[in-house]
Amino acid sequence: MEPREILKKHIALTAALTDEEFAHFFSHFQPLSFKKGQVVIREGDKVNYEYFVISGCLKAFYINDEVKMHILQFAMPTWWTSDYNALYTQTKASINVDCITDAELLGLSNTDREKLCREIHQVEHFFRWRTNKGYVAAQKRLLSLMNNDAKTRYEELMTLYPQLYNIVPKHLIAAYLGVTRETLSRLYNSH
Repeated sequence: MEPREILKKHIALTAALTDEEFAHFFSHFQPLSFKKGQVVIREGDKVNYEYFVISGCLKAFYINDEVKMHILQFAMPTWWTSDYNALYTQTKASINVDCITDAELLGLSNTDREKLCREIHQVEHFFRWRTNKGYVAAQKRLLSLMNNDAKTRYEELMTLYPQLYNIVPKHLIAAYLGVTRETLSRLYNSH
């Protein structure tokens, strides 16, 4: 499916845009291609876009002072990712985003997103819905990290996103869950 059609189908789940409105909306996106391992956002960089994933898989992550990776998000097709704090406040990135696989993305600048929200009510509705959904997901993940043991977090992830296990290397899933690779292996083998 063409990038335009993938985005159109994604938007249509929440917002009703006319063909003319969607054409205007789509014209503000920058198509981008990345190879496996390529960096999309590097800590310290200026962040120009939020990214809609057409194909591939990305990870948003932070490296702490002990050089331990903490994965904040995996982004698969029809998901969005960026360093939103840096994008919205025009500060330097505090996280990294890179490609687990080759990826095709559509980039949308914050300026264009705000402009589109002012111009087309349904676009504003879509982005508000998406932000709310993302906030709920982040809150659920935070509560899970605070309250659940590794086995429960692993089972939640497998239930919600079983396709991750075919795409994402196990050491990255371990980093997402906040466990060691060895603990993940024990959890995976007990399933």
